[in-house]
Amino acid sequence: MNEVRIGLIGAGRIGKLHGDNLTRFVTGARVEALAEIRLQDEQRAWAEKNGIKKIHGDPVEIWKDPDIDAVFICSSTDTHADFIIQAARAGKHIFCEKPIHTDVQKIKEALEEVKKAGVKLQVGFVRRFDHNHRKVHDTVASGKLGSPHVIKITSRDPEGPPLSYIAVSGGIFMDMTIHDFDMARYLSCSEVTEVSAYGTVLIDQEYKKYEDADTVAVMLKFENGALGIIDNSRASHYGYDQRTEVHCAKGCVQAANDLNDTSMISTMDGVICEKPTWFFLERYNNAFIAEAQDFVNSVLQDSTTPVNGEDGLMAVYIAQAANRSLKENRPVKLSEVM
Repeated sequence: MNEVRIGLIGAGRIGKLHGDNLTRFVTGARVEALAEIRLQDEQRAWAEKNGIKKIHGDPVEIWKDPDIDAVFICSSTDTHADFIIQAARAGKHIFCEKPIHTDVQKIKEALEEVKKAGVKLQVGFVRRFDHNHRKVHDTVASGKLGSPHVIKITSRDPEGPPLSYIAVSGGIFMDMTIHDFDMARYLSCSEVTEVSAYGTVLIDQEYKKYEDADTVAVMLKFENGALGIIDNSRASHYGYDQRTEVHCAKGCVQAANDLNDTSMISTMDGVICEKPTWFFLERYNNAFIAEAQDFVNSVLQDSTTPVNGEDGLMAVYIAQAANRSLKENRPVKLSEVM
C-alpha cells in the first residue's frame, strides 16, 4: 500500500479541518468519500471543491465501500463508539476525534471490536503533536531534570461553544478538560491515581440548565508521586490560553502561549505585546497535520498508532472521576471508576 484511501465521517468544523489537511498537507492520503447525516449544500460544495467524489448522507455507504482503507470519525461525541464498532467490523482503520464516548462500557465494546478486527485506532488528542507541549514531554521523559514534582496546565477557550453542543458533549470535563487529562498523563509520564475537582458557573448562567460548569479547577495525584493542577475557562476573551509547566527535581520546563506575532513595543508607559492566537484552528493546525500524518504513516508502515484506544479510555476514566468529585465534593480515586 502506498496510499491510504480515507472516508471522512462528519463535515462540521473539525471534519472540514481534517478534510482540508488530508487533502492539502498529508502525504500518502486521499479522501475518497464523505458521509454527513445532515448533509447541506454548503458541505457538498466544500467536498466537491476538495475533490471528494463520493458524497453520502449515511456512513453505511463508507463501511461497505471496498475502495476505502480507513476512516476519520469527526461526528458528534454520542456517535463515536458506534461508528468505531461499525468501521472495525468493516475492516477499516480508524482515526476518531476525542472522546471515544462518555460511557465507559461503550468504549470497552468499541475497543474490543477494534482488537477482534485487527485494525488500527488512533484517538485525536492533538496537543501531543504540538511543538511546545512535545518539547515539555520530551524534556521530562529524558530524565535530565529528574523526577517530575508538579504538572501545571492552563487551558482557556476564547469563547464558549453553542449550547446545542453542550447538550450532547458530556459536559466540560468530557468535552474540554479531556484534552488536559490526556496532557497530564503525557507530560507526567505517569498515571493519575486520584482526582479532586471544583467547578462553578461564572460566565453564562445557561450552563446550569445542563448541570455543567464554565470555570473549573482540578487537582491530580500521580503514581510517581507528582501532583497536577489544571484550570479551565470556557471564555477567556483574550485568546486561546494554552500553557504547560512541569517542575522537576532538578529544574523546570515551561511552554508559553503562541502569539499572533512576537513583536514587543517598549516605551516609558509600558511594554506591549500581542495576544495569544484566537482559537484551536490557529493554535494547533500544524499539530492537526502532524497527528493525521502519523496516523497515515502507521497504516502505511503497519506500525503502532501514537495515541491508542487505551489512551482514550484513560482520559475518560479521569473525566468520570472529576465529575464524581465535583458532584460529591470529595477526592475520588481512579480505582473507584475503573
